[in-house]
Amino acid sequence: MERKNAWLSLTEEQRREMHALCEDYKTFLDNGKTERECVKETICRAEKAGYVNLEQVIADGRTLIPGDKVYAVCMGKAIALFHLGSEDMEKGMNILGAHIDSPRLDLKQNPLYEDNDQVLLDTHYYGGIKKYQWVALPLALHGVIAKKDGSVINISIGENSEDPVFCISDLLPHLGADQMGKKASVVIEGEDLNILVGSEPLVGEEKDSVKANILQILKDSYGMEEEDFLSAEIEVVPAGKARDMGFDRSMVLAYGQDDRICAYTSLMAQLDLEHTDTTAVCLLVDKEEIGSVGATGMHSRFFENTVAEILHAMGQYSELSVRRTLSHSRMISSDVSAAFDPNYASVSEKKNAAYFGRGLVFNKYTGSRGKSGSNDASAEYMASMRHIMDDAQVSWQTAELGKVDQGGGGTIAYISANYGMDVIDSGIAILSMHAPWEISCKVDIYEGYRGYLAFLKAHRS
Repeated sequence: MERKNAWLSLTEEQRREMHALCEDYKTFLDNGKTERECVKETICRAEKAGYVNLEQVIADGRTLIPGDKVYAVCMGKAIALFHLGSEDMEKGMNILGAHIDSPRLDLKQNPLYEDNDQVLLDTHYYGGIKKYQWVALPLALHGVIAKKDGSVINISIGENSEDPVFCISDLLPHLGADQMGKKASVVIEGEDLNILVGSEPLVGEEKDSVKANILQILKDSYGMEEEDFLSAEIEVVPAGKARDMGFDRSMVLAYGQDDRICAYTSLMAQLDLEHTDTTAVCLLVDKEEIGSVGATGMHSRFFENTVAEILHAMGQYSELSVRRTLSHSRMISSDVSAAFDPNYASVSEKKNAAYFGRGLVFNKYTGSRGKSGSNDASAEYMASMRHIMDDAQVSWQTAELGKVDQGGGGTIAYISANYGMDVIDSGIAILSMHAPWEISCKVDIYEGYRGYLAFLKAHRS
């Protein structure tokens, strides 16, 4: 069953809407290269749309009523937005869930060292990356430095034209015979992902004079001592802005589109929802790339606790009410799919691949080799998604992540499904997934937004 190319169905008004959405999407990516930055950007947009911090609601002793819009934040790295519907929450919620962490390099806690008049920073890579893709590439530093006095310094170095950038050096091909004979997985080792940050010595220093110069710069510019690295979270990401790609400008090239492409479209659907009978939720979480663990990952109790707080603020709390609300809910686990790539056609099964330009992708199941680690949505829930998307005239397709024995992957879907709710994976297809620069198709972004909005509007029968 071949799906029609979505570009062919767009009206002129929809084309204008699509281009405006994608321009805003690029701004969202540029402003949110880390999970902390994504949460800040989300809060800014949410408050403009009338959302209120749940902590303030609790502090004021305010009673929540249908139509209210609230958000809750977990450690600055995860956020949940609720638009309360007119129906009892125990009947369930419509939930869009995505993750806002992306593969990257993190600085180690004791990262700074000098070696033969060069100063470098040690890193530990985060998530599934091809390490060789991160060398000889302009890099930026984003993150926070927490001082002992309780103050926190935000840093972003390498994004503005006047900023310096950083780089991991590579071996010249003239001396690369041994390196080129290695497997791709070990051409660059994890301990070799060291970032070059300086080479000028500080006059008057005899030992580690280049390092002394860097430390002086850090102190003068950021009030930072070397020991402050111990309580810093600094992420290394590709330097540069999201860009239009292709002669026709039909695509977006950017860092972090897995999974901020689904986070953005989910967020915009949530913010653009005008009225709802069923409570609508946009949940953006951290740590998906390393198993959804920790306090800010989907395995935490953050979302469940927030639902309990909202029910309490509505005067409806009980442990049974929380359980019923969660188990009666429906969720789209919004995460990217792998677009079919003609350069690597052999890893895909064409009848069950996702394609650029054919709209929102539904994955009934994910996992790897025998569906291991998968949520497998029911036939009935898949049928309801067909009904919602077709009624809203959304372009959509179905896919698996490559051939059965080729590999696979997972999402947060199976974690939410533990509550007994209906969950299905649905996202936007991208090329070069987990590379420093990923590629998406603009019409798919637009159809993803339209599909998510249609889901939030859908009344539970």
